[in-house]
This record gives sequence, C-alpha cells and structure tokens, in this order.
Amino acid sequence: MPAGQPRVRQNLLAILVAAIAGFLFETIWYAFFLNAWLKGIGHNRQWLESTGASLWLQCGTALLAAALLAATLSAFTQLTGEQTAWRGIKMAATLWAGCVLTTYATEYVFEVRSYAIFAINTGFWLIGMVLMGAIVGGWKKK
Repeated sequence: MPAGQPRVRQNLLAILVAAIAGFLFETIWYAFFLNAWLKGIGHNRQWLESTGASLWLQCGTALLAAALLAATLSAFTQLTGEQTAWRGIKMAATLWAGCVLTTYATEYVFEVRSYAIFAINTGFWLIGMVLMGAIVGGWKKK
C-alpha cells in the first residue's frame, strides 16, 4: 500500500454487534409503527399474515443487509479521519442524507406515497444508521 494511503481495518465483532443492534432497532421501530406502515403501503394485518412470506428469509436478509451497511459505515468512518463514535455518527448521517433520503424522496414522489410512510421509512434508516455508525466508529480493537 502506498505511503499516506488510509488503511481500513474492519472489526468483525463491532460490525456484528452494530448489525444486531440495527436489526433489533428495526424490529422495535416497525412493531411500533406497524399499523401506520401498513396503511402507508396500502395494506392491513390480514394481508400481512396471508402473504406466505418466510420470516426466516426476511430476517436473514435484514440482518445481512445490516452487516453490509455496518461494514460500509466502518470503512467510510476510517477513510475520513480518526475512528471515533462521533465520526461514525457524522458519516452515517451524511450517507443517509446523500444516499437514503435522496433515493427515497425521488422514489416516493413518483410513486405518490404519503409523507407519513416516507417519514416512517427514512426515519428508521436515519436513526438505525446513526446507531450503527456510533458502534463501529467508537469500537476500537485492543
């Protein structure tokens, strides 16, 4: 590696803990907003129960996605300066604003979705990413 190039050292335990924390937060968030979320996507509990979707596949996908996101947040945090919880939070909020918020805003305006469902979904990602960013940013290997 050329001199002066930042080096990313992924802490797999921190990534795993951040992914689990993000997944657990997602579970709590959507349990709290379940009825509003279902209304926002134009469905109800009966529809949800009748989908036949695999809960194991859904949870496994969410956990894997959270782990990939935590690893990405860790890399961006390290590549932009000192690895701290505050830098992890700032990277998470910046990536959320630049990638998640803009993507959802464009998608939702053309799908003519409500502000409520927009707030539920983007709010989850903001808080979840900040939580994961704080964990991977603040957790240093000994």
